[in-house]
Amino acid sequence: MKNLTSDQLRSLYLKFFEERGHKVIPSASLIPENDPSVLFTTAGMHPLVPYLMGQEHPAGKRLTDVQKCLRTGDIDEVGDASHCTFFEMLGNWSLGDYFKHESIAWSYELLTSEEWLGIDKDRLYFTCFEGDENAPRDTESHDRWVEMGVDPSHIFYLGAKHNWWIPGNSGPCGPDTEIFFDTGKPKCCPECNPSCDCGKYLEIWNNVFMQYYKDAEGNVTPLAKRNVDTGMGLDRTIATLQGAESVYDTDGFAPIIARIAELSGKNYNDDEATKKAFRIIADHIRSATFILGDPRGVTPSNVDQGYILRRLIRRAIRFAMQIGIPENSLSKVAGAVIERYCHVYPELKENQEKITTELAKEEARFQHTLKKGMKEFERMKGSFAEGKIDGVTAFHLYDTFGFPIEFTEEMARENGLTVDRAGFEAAFSEHQNKSKQGAEQRFKGGLAEANEVTARLHTATHLLQAALRKVLGDGVAQKGSNITTERLRFDFSFERKMTPEEVKEVEKLVNEAIQADVPITCEEMTVDEARAQGAIGLFGDKYGEKVKVYTMGKYSKEICGGPHASHTGELGTFKIKKEEASGAGVRRIKAVLQ
Repeated sequence: MKNLTSDQLRSLYLKFFEERGHKVIPSASLIPENDPSVLFTTAGMHPLVPYLMGQEHPAGKRLTDVQKCLRTGDIDEVGDASHCTFFEMLGNWSLGDYFKHESIAWSYELLTSEEWLGIDKDRLYFTCFEGDENAPRDTESHDRWVEMGVDPSHIFYLGAKHNWWIPGNSGPCGPDTEIFFDTGKPKCCPECNPSCDCGKYLEIWNNVFMQYYKDAEGNVTPLAKRNVDTGMGLDRTIATLQGAESVYDTDGFAPIIARIAELSGKNYNDDEATKKAFRIIADHIRSATFILGDPRGVTPSNVDQGYILRRLIRRAIRFAMQIGIPENSLSKVAGAVIERYCHVYPELKENQEKITTELAKEEARFQHTLKKGMKEFERMKGSFAEGKIDGVTAFHLYDTFGFPIEFTEEMARENGLTVDRAGFEAAFSEHQNKSKQGAEQRFKGGLAEANEVTARLHTATHLLQAALRKVLGDGVAQKGSNITTERLRFDFSFERKMTPEEVKEVEKLVNEAIQADVPITCEEMTVDEARAQGAIGLFGDKYGEKVKVYTMGKYSKEICGGPHASHTGELGTFKIKKEEASGAGVRRIKAVLQ
């Protein structure tokens, strides 16, 4: 088994698939541009949904990349051996080209060949879809693994919960086959298998085979054009290759852990509580750094992506207090993240000032909240029956003031009190279930169900940018956008607040373009040809050598890959609801179509 660095694995993965006819495409933003169903890019497939739905990709039918991803559904499990909120997903796709036979063979070759990763095949385990009323058992994947040399006893059939993929209630879907590494830990029970959460089996790769379509009524039919979508977690695979105890003991986290040790004066391995705090701080500040450094410009707030960012930063602050990191020091941890990753993601260096400033501001705000929480505790401590803090109150301190249960227990001991830990866990579990139900409800249905609304709003961003450039000058450039089913948000470069007259003029120009009801045409061409024709680019050469250029009469010509209306007249009446600052030199407009 090769002991590779994270940088070497990135390069090797892309090289492997390039040699097999795949085009390397760059990572998309962490903030989805036209998908109101999710807050962050949670998997490599998210930026490719239009192409998985049948749209042709300019780079071809075989693609590969390293995608920045962020998931917070398991935020409270961060600190164990394998969970992270931010991660890099290595992926390869077939858009109507190869299928199970080639995909499985290449996965096995990359993992086990001495030329590539050289993992012992006897330490790999596999799962396949067991079949249900929607689709038959995936014996094709099972048999292909056996053909490659896998012992049948290392292959397990599991249900749809584990081995079926669909992006919501309807859309392209199909079975997947997952690959696990045996960590060497003892079995948790005689029936122990990769579906257990005991930590023996670590998932490192997943091959999704989109061969069916599920409609709104629940009918599942075969797809004429079948796709492959695979994802390998970089951190987990590197932990496997480096023989690390956890993802936090790999080279990706090493300089971040070292910076935390330097600031706290403690050692990572002092005890389990300290180790957990180190891991949470390292993970959360890495995630916060990537969110703050993203070109689409998110800052801490109480809604949507900003709320997740705030939660990550504040949770890191709590654990930083526990291990003695001085106030206003987390920007130094972010500095270690930037130093570690800027050669791969230069936007981190470019946005370093914004990252450190926003972290410092949020840390200062939360210190005030913590002090208020301390006062609340002092006020309540004499009223607890039988000298015991009930679970609901302990959770109130956690949820409202950000007090971890360990912090509350420590204060309780200092005041001769105890804490109902079981009551706290029950209240916490109830809150967690509600949060997960909310997150699932947000994703339910996926982008496809909101297609028409988001297409109109996205089209409006083209007209808005053209109008802004006409009113404010050609120096205006898009810095980010976000579409929900209710409104659009558009960030652009401009140094001052717009005057009321400028806002009205922009509105007027957009509505004139809408009333003209011009057709929206699309042409495919090289980036150089697009620029020569005066097309505005969104975020550079995002989709490879060839791009799509959308033209709206004399009003707009723009390089883009998002969904669009067919005529400007479909949009309705454009209304700017708010114009405000988003960051240094960046303004933000929120607008609706009525």
